[in-house]
Amino acid sequence: MTIKKFDVCISGSGAVARGLALALSSNGWRVAWACAEQGGQAKAEDIRTYALNSRSVALLERLRIWPALQSASTPVHNMQIRGDGSGHLAFSAWQQCVSELAWIVDAAALERLLGEALKFAPHVTVVPPLAEGSPPVDADLLAICEGKHSATRAALGVDFKKADYGHWGVAARLSSTQPHQGVARQWFRSPDVLALLPFHDPVPGSSYGLVWSLPQARAQEVMALAPAEFEAALRQALDEVDPGASAVVGTLSLRSHVAAWPLALAQAERWSGPGWVLLGDAAHQLHPLAGQGLNLGLADVDTLVSTLTESRRMEPWRTAGDERLLRRYARRRELPTRAMAGVTDGLLRLFADDRAPLRELRNTGMALLDQISPVKRWLVSRALDA
Repeated sequence: MTIKKFDVCISGSGAVARGLALALSSNGWRVAWACAEQGGQAKAEDIRTYALNSRSVALLERLRIWPALQSASTPVHNMQIRGDGSGHLAFSAWQQCVSELAWIVDAAALERLLGEALKFAPHVTVVPPLAEGSPPVDADLLAICEGKHSATRAALGVDFKKADYGHWGVAARLSSTQPHQGVARQWFRSPDVLALLPFHDPVPGSSYGLVWSLPQARAQEVMALAPAEFEAALRQALDEVDPGASAVVGTLSLRSHVAAWPLALAQAERWSGPGWVLLGDAAHQLHPLAGQGLNLGLADVDTLVSTLTESRRMEPWRTAGDERLLRRYARRRELPTRAMAGVTDGLLRLFADDRAPLRELRNTGMALLDQISPVKRWLVSRALDA
């Protein structure tokens, strides 16, 4: 490989790495993409779904990805959240004065479309993944988007402070005998959290993406169930926390394999240094109960690109790897990321405690919050622009 000078070398193969490469290229930056997957192809077996907020959608629109992705996505017009008692919260796009609260998208489709767009990006060069024996990449900045198990972050000596929840996230695709009507539903069952995200596949208008946070032992039991047994366990879980749930969501059928992964709260001690920066799960990890993981990663992309582009215009003497410039990016992202992590962690711990007085208090609190429209609008506005 001919050695050439780049502005940014991006290490990683997921949606954050792909989005960053495309965004930097569209702003004229010379990018080396160190991708571990041949040709940058997404994994076809990925059954995860993402809930994208308005900021993420706006970024994808600027990257000209959204029109193709929107046709295979489902808008969320309403959200229904139930506690493990009488607690209930309802959010609507109409009350928020927006057309939708979020879009549920297919993880594999998003990565595939980003990868296809990168084939035509004029300033992106695919290089071998960062590893011992790989040819050197001469770049001012190394952007590390390798996920929570980042080897490059570890090689830099950056501590990744991690607290395991002892829970696994269980994901699957479901179809229903009832239309979802664009309603996302979530139940806090103590100690687990169950979410049904409206989706278009495999049955348009009547499918869901399941995200179920379970204690590890129970998650392993659920993973070992036959499809009919899995459906029965899911139905039982819904009926236990909400006797009317089955009538609303209909009979659910498993339409995919079941995937699972361990859940944790984590954050890197430093997000940047001289010539390097962390983005996405390489910098932070949180519980999926609010569906904000990818949104935070894409907000990292949006902020880094705007920070670099702003500096190129106002401070042309700084390189992309300037340490002071990268600290500016980190400061802009640290507060909203910590705030979202605090909210998700606090909610999970609040509902994990099964003592009767606390259960009554939290459900009463949810019911009261549901009546305070200004606070609800503020909460949704934070999630829309994480």
